[in-house]
Amino acid sequence: MRFLTPILTLAAVAHSHYNFPSMNGGTAWPNVRQWTDYYAFTPDTNVSSLDIRCNVNGAVAFAASILSVAAGSNLTWTASPDIYHPGPLMAYMAKVPTGKTAANWDGSGTVWFKIYEDHPTVGSSALIWPSMSATSVSFKIPAGGPIRELSLPVGGAQFYLSCGQLAVTGGGSGTPSPTVAFLGAYTATDLGILFDIYYPIPTNYQPPGPAV
Repeated sequence: MRFLTPILTLAAVAHSHYNFPSMNGGTAWPNVRQWTDYYAFTPDTNVSSLDIRCNVNGAVAFAASILSVAAGSNLTWTASPDIYHPGPLMAYMAKVPTGKTAANWDGSGTVWFKIYEDHPTVGSSALIWPSMSATSVSFKIPAGGPIRELSLPVGGAQFYLSCGQLAVTGGGSGTPSPTVAFLGAYTATDLGILFDIYYPIPTNYQPPGPAV
C-alpha cells in the first residue's frame, strides 16, 4: 500500500536549525519531498498554515520516487545536521486514496494517524528529550494495517518537518484510528505547543495531537 510519511520537530529556541532529508540511509530527497527553501533549515511556526502538513509547498513538492518498506520493520529518518532543539518527536502516516500514488497526492483529508511519539524524562533542572542531538531517529511501521506516516518533534513554537513517500508491503487489513487532518490537528494554544519547557521546571509533558 502507498503512503505519505512526514517527520517534524517543534522547538522553543531559534538557532542552529536542521531538516530531515532522507529515510533508511538513502541519499537526500529522492523519496522525501524537497520543499521550498529546504536549504535554509527554516522551521514552520504557524499551525494554521498548510505548511504544517509537509513544510513550505510540501503538499505539492512531490519527490521523484517511493521507498518500499515492510510492515513491522523500522523506518529511520536522517537529521541534517542534528536535532539541535529540545522537544518531542512524532510520526504520522496516511493511506494514499484510490486513484492516487504517494508521489502525486497532497495529503488532504482527515486521514492522518499517529504511529509514534516520544516522551521526555523529568530531570532535576529540565526535561530530557530522547531525540535531542540525535542525527537519526527510528520507529516501527505498524504491521496491522495500511500506513502513511508523519513524524514531528514538538517542544515550543517551531516545527521541523519533512514528508516521505512510502510503499508498505505485507500489512494487514486494520483500520487505524483516531485520524486527524492537517490543517486542523493542532491549534496554537494546545497544551503540548504553548508550553514553557524551561520555567517553572515541568513535571510532565504530553505531545499534541491524537493518541498513537
